[in-house]
Amino acid sequence: MNKKTELLAPAGSLAMLDTALAFGANAIYAGQPRYSLRVRNNDFGDLAVLKSGIDRVHAAGGRFYLVSNIYPHGAKLKTYLRDMAPVIELKPDALIMSDPGLMMMVREAWPEQEIHLSVQANTVNAAAVQFWARNGVSRVILSRELSLEEIADIRQACPDTELEVFIHGALCIAYSGRCLLSGYMNHRDPNQGTCTNSCRWDFKVHEGRTEPGGDVYLLEERERRAGSYNVIEEDEHGTYILNSKDLRAIEHVQRLVEIGIDSLKIEGRTKSPYYVARTCQAYRQAIDAALAGRGLDPALLDSLDGLANRGYTGGFFARHQEANAGRDDSEYQNYERGTSESARSLYVGDVVAFDAVRGLAEVEVKNRFAVGDRLEIVQPQGNRVLTLEAMEHADGLAMPIAPGSGHRVWLPLPADSVGAFLARFINA
Repeated sequence: MNKKTELLAPAGSLAMLDTALAFGANAIYAGQPRYSLRVRNNDFGDLAVLKSGIDRVHAAGGRFYLVSNIYPHGAKLKTYLRDMAPVIELKPDALIMSDPGLMMMVREAWPEQEIHLSVQANTVNAAAVQFWARNGVSRVILSRELSLEEIADIRQACPDTELEVFIHGALCIAYSGRCLLSGYMNHRDPNQGTCTNSCRWDFKVHEGRTEPGGDVYLLEERERRAGSYNVIEEDEHGTYILNSKDLRAIEHVQRLVEIGIDSLKIEGRTKSPYYVARTCQAYRQAIDAALAGRGLDPALLDSLDGLANRGYTGGFFARHQEANAGRDDSEYQNYERGTSESARSLYVGDVVAFDAVRGLAEVEVKNRFAVGDRLEIVQPQGNRVLTLEAMEHADGLAMPIAPGSGHRVWLPLPADSVGAFLARFINA
């Protein structure tokens, strides 16, 4: 059993980074907008912010991985080494890369720089891992399309190369990172970091015609492109313009630790600090339990239900067992909605200060809640649940409801709840 299993968390801002570290992450990954696949909600294009992030992670004893996994066109090749030189001076622990040409350039310019192979490279077998290891890659992030058995086989065949897998977050509707739908419909390419999540839009399918190789259908996007039809084909394997559920593999953490996976990775650089707090808290506990030989606490599943999601799937980890059990693709696809919802709780606020004179905590409201609601205080030292008995304006007047984002209210919360997140239980 691997005693060094790393919990790797995403960061699109310093607030996310600090939260991830506080809630149990051992390592952080972040990327510059120009050279990674996250342009929006990304503060690390600012060199001073990037330096602060790397310094904070190192001060906490963690590791910082810089995502540089774009497949660049020629124009970006011309600026890459110039732009990366001051970044390398900040001493990120590794660059996460996918393009062989960029890797060659980094190897020549900075031969000591550690490189991790991005999931964008879609590594699905041991020979590919061995190939990349021989070409200077110290860690391979395996494709999301692998089963536990396949991962175990790769681990056995490649004992000296670090392996990393995704355990939580959004799944690509096509092969990981290779969807062309956004580029086709909006001229915003996923592999250039500007995906518009076109796969989540409201599509309707109309019957077309039958051909020898399979059926042809017409696809209409009703909200933005009503009356415009795209031809799609369906063969014995189906068609792939569907809406994927989100990955939640906490049930498989123990097996992944037993296999000896070096790093378990959470997706979500464009998400909120609340998201990274919830996921890091749950997966930290799951990893610690696995390392101690304990089973998974079922309460952790409920905890992750407190995050907005499109329905959860275990992804491909148990794909062969599921196929043998007769499960269909509804285990992976969400046919009912493209938006994210939570079945358990809703993030409603941040505790930002405590007024010792009034004995009340100041809360920056994110979503509506009211007196009488059951609230959960989410913080690194452990969560607490209470029923909200009172709420006040800044002027001390009682108020029954916090209407939503943009408001600040004062609640009777413990003084040590400053810095915590608040969640409201749904239907509780």
